[in-house]
Amino acid sequence: MRIVRECAELIATRDAMEESVGFVPTMGALHEGHLSLIRRAREENDRVIVSIFVNPTQFLEGEDLEKYPRKEEADRKICELAGVDLLFMPTPEAIYGADELRIEAPKVRGYILEGASRPGHFDGVLQVVMKLLNLTRPDRAYFGKKDAQQLVLVEQMVRNYFLRTRIVPCEIVRDPDGLALSSRNVYLSPDERRRALAISRSLKRAGKLIQSGVREASAILEAMRGVLEGEVDELEYVAAVDREFRPVERIEPGEAILLVAARVGTTRLIDNLWV
Repeated sequence: MRIVRECAELIATRDAMEESVGFVPTMGALHEGHLSLIRRAREENDRVIVSIFVNPTQFLEGEDLEKYPRKEEADRKICELAGVDLLFMPTPEAIYGADELRIEAPKVRGYILEGASRPGHFDGVLQVVMKLLNLTRPDRAYFGKKDAQQLVLVEQMVRNYFLRTRIVPCEIVRDPDGLALSSRNVYLSPDERRRALAISRSLKRAGKLIQSGVREASAILEAMRGVLEGEVDELEYVAAVDREFRPVERIEPGEAILLVAARVGTTRLIDNLWV
């Protein structure tokens, strides 16, 4: 496995790859969720590139940029054992210059739900993803469905800017107790982790209602709130949207996404169910 920190070296190394390339962008602190993306990239491509970069432009003032988990040595070993060909680990100075052009999230889908809770967050996400896709020029790039709104916006950016990479959505990976894997889970105390399980339980409850024939989004969201009440410390939103992130009043299987964002202790967690 080759480790690269400078953009020029990454471009030169990528230019020498004549086979198909899969790309997995990450912020490090790798867990089984990331590994599932890497494994799929390994199965579907001749070469695999992984980036580890804690992107400062997607963190808002007061968020956890400085304390975000960083496990460089462990991440390097995980990537090596997973069969990664090229690991890109740049510094912020390698990625960003002064007085840069900006990519802005769409004014509707970029500023609802996650975008309303974290205004400007998706501007930073799309900015760095555009840079990484241009640097790595992958045939396929792999993104988890847990960050559903991010996934939809990245897909839109690829369409709007006529990029040639195919975005591959990948399923959410959970611990045996149901908690969706996240690098921020390490912030949770044992009691907070127990209470955080209400998030996945609320989605499971919604899934059972849909299976039983309930279609009214209001009834399903109310049931989810009932599961979450008294467990999470702050419920930012529960929502039902279609695959284009437009609010829906009826849940049609194969067309909807149910989403939750909540704080347990000081940790902000998101989860969703594609139905």
